[in-house]
Amino acid sequence: MTHDPRSVLLHAALDAAQRGWHVFPLRPGSKVPALHGEKACPHTGPCSGGHVKWEQRATTDPDRIRAAWSRAPYNVGIATGPSGLVVIDLDTPEHTGSSDAPDGAATFAALCERAGHAVPTTYRTRTASGGTHLYFTAPPDVRLPNTAGTVADSVDTRAWGGYVVAAGSITPAGRYEALCGSETASLPGWLLSILRPAPARPVGPLRLPAVDGSRAAVAALAAECAVVASAPDGLRNTTLNRSAFKVGRFIAWGDLPRHVAEEAFQEAGEAAGLTAAECRATIRSALNSSLRTARPREVA
Repeated sequence: MTHDPRSVLLHAALDAAQRGWHVFPLRPGSKVPALHGEKACPHTGPCSGGHVKWEQRATTDPDRIRAAWSRAPYNVGIATGPSGLVVIDLDTPEHTGSSDAPDGAATFAALCERAGHAVPTTYRTRTASGGTHLYFTAPPDVRLPNTAGTVADSVDTRAWGGYVVAAGSITPAGRYEALCGSETASLPGWLLSILRPAPARPVGPLRLPAVDGSRAAVAALAAECAVVASAPDGLRNTTLNRSAFKVGRFIAWGDLPRHVAEEAFQEAGEAAGLTAAECRATIRSALNSSLRTARPREVA
């Protein structure tokens, strides 16, 4: 049995490809793609017709994999979208840099319990930082995005537009190791319902509840919700965060009940096509930040 790093990593890449997972090289000892970026693109070879990103260049072709890993002991990246995967990333407090941060495995287990299910049994890996990646087969008819903290605290997901580091890869923090579960389970329906983007609904009049409050506060809430509901794809979450933050000052001044703002922004975010979980997490974070930093009314 060889322990040559290049051979070990080549075997890891080929093993992932045999599972049908599309792989691409990461820099040796790193989690960063080894492929050139758009600014450095030579527009030759695979990029002769325009820059081709790592997600499109990821492959299951064993000849291409052998050719790539013959050059250097590259770590192995798995492009989750083309691989038909959704990977649940359970962070540890150490990984987030804060001892007060929740443990992803614990918050995910609590989420499963509330949903009435056990933590799913599936292929999983231990990350170099001590976290866990749970691999699931994505439904073939759904194109799921990446999420960050929307499923639960310290729980991220990788799907289209994302990648994970494969078992066998080595970083200065340690090795990525397969733990258990040789088979990759299908994504549970209850998890899919959390991750599936809501279909964009036609923007219509927002149904703001009647409240006793500042006319300016209610007008600002209505205006910002309209901005969120019509936000373009790719800017929806950022727009929701920015708009909720703006309205937060009225809550801090006592001009608007928080639950009214949360309900209105929830409707606007889902109308724009965000998931319910993503809306809740973004609204909560934006309002909390706004309340912490709001200046007094007289100096605003």
